[in-house]
Formats: sequence, structure tokens, C-alpha cells
Amino acid sequence: MLAASRVKTVVSNLFPAHWNRNTQYDLQYVKDFKPERDAVRQLRVLLYGPVGAGKSSFINSVSSVVRGKIVNTALASATNYEGASFTKKYETHKIRKESWNSYYPFVFNDIMGVEEGSGRGVRVEDIKLAMMGHVMENYTFNPVSSLSPSDSGYNAAPSLDDRVHVLVCVCSGNTADISDSVLQKMREIREAASDLGIPQLLIVTKLDEACPETERDLQNIYKSKFVKKKLTQLSCELGIPLNCILPVKNYSHETSQDADVDALILNALRLILDFGNDFIEKL
Repeated sequence: MLAASRVKTVVSNLFPAHWNRNTQYDLQYVKDFKPERDAVRQLRVLLYGPVGAGKSSFINSVSSVVRGKIVNTALASATNYEGASFTKKYETHKIRKESWNSYYPFVFNDIMGVEEGSGRGVRVEDIKLAMMGHVMENYTFNPVSSLSPSDSGYNAAPSLDDRVHVLVCVCSGNTADISDSVLQKMREIREAASDLGIPQLLIVTKLDEACPETERDLQNIYKSKFVKKKLTQLSCELGIPLNCILPVKNYSHETSQDADVDALILNALRLILDFGNDFIEKL
């Protein structure tokens, strides 16, 4: 079934039966969620990945599903001029509850995209600092120089809330092969997260754009040979196990919610929260 309470391989032969009922169950799980330890007020999720993969759109999609309406709180670009990252700052995105001044106890941090070559995109060292909680809110990333302790954007004494509790890589399923330069940077980020004990997941977006079968019916995402091949390829390239790779469709052009889109987003979100909570419990 779609519920992420137990890790499963994403290349199962059948789309889960009674998925609508499972979606409501997952949504209630998210609404009732709280971090495992009282010392952590909010579980922090850090998103990274190549330019244009859909990091900001994933944040908007999660917020849309949880709030029950299409929202656009994380600014996203429909185009990527010359392959440059649209996101420039380190920004924390909260999801508002029904009451005006109340938020869910999990947040997403969006960062500049990983770009090819040196002097472009987010620097690997800055992502490492972010994982340890040393990057302050609204810090503007500098592609040619990493954040240093002498900079005003450096948090010298990060709290448990400032630290990253789960690292999520976001890749597009509708692009050519990732360049060796970008792959190397992503592997370095993964190694740093592993050294810190931070759990990791991979979100694969835009598979519907690449696979006509999935575009015709999103429930085919678990049956498509193309999707299976793409997820297996990314698993081999990045070293992320298949049961930690989740296919989703972001809300992009839709003006109202779609049950199949919601099911995939909630499946990913539940697993993210579960992985993050396990890490918090060990802190």
C-alpha cells in the first residue's frame, strides 16, 4: 500500500488498492505528527539536487496536500535561464495549520541547486554546514566562496532545531543523464550526511512528463518499465537503495487537487517524517 509506515520497493507491480482510504490515513498521520523528542520543536528537512529538479515545487506540493488547497509559498520558476538556479537563499518553509498562528512541527529548507563545474551553484561545503545547522536563515549562497565562521550568515552555536534531521535529494525523471561533475558533488554531499548519521531519501519528479503511460494514468507509475529503469539508474549512480527512492508528481499547472498526486506526495512525506523522527530519537 502507499502508506510509508514500512519501507517498500517502489517498483512493485500493482498500484495500491483502496489508495484513497490510505491517503486519508496518511494525511491524518501527518496532521498528528510531532517530533520524537521534546527538545526538538521542528523536524528539519533539507532538499538538494540539480537545477530544475523541482525542489521548490515539491515544498509547494506538500503544503498544498496538507492544507487542502493549491498554494505557492516557495517561489519556483517554470524555466531555468542558462541552467542557473532560481533559489539563491537559505530559506525555511513552514506549513500553516488551520489556525492562523500555528504551524506543523516540520519544516523544509530549500537551497541553491547543484550545478556543473566550479564557481556555479551551491557549494558542497555550504550544504555540509547547513546539515550541521551553521547556516543562518536568509543567507545568500556564494557560488565562488563558502560560508566561513567570520561571516554574518554563520551560526556558531546551532541548536537541535537548527540541525538537519533528514536529507532529501530531488532529481528529475525527465532529463538527460546527470553530468559526472554534478554526480560527484552529490556523492560528496551523501558521504557528509552519512558521516553525520543523517538519513537520506531520493525524490524523483516529472516522471509523468517522460513516460506517456504514466502521463495517461498516474497510477501506472508503479507499473511502468521506464520508471523502473530510471529509478534503478539513479540508485546505481547515487548509491541510494531503491526502497529509499520515491516517485512523485509535483503540482505544477493544476489549479485544484488531484487524488493520485496527493497519494504519492503523502507517501513521500510520511517516509521523510519517519526517517527524520528516527534520527531525532538518536540525538
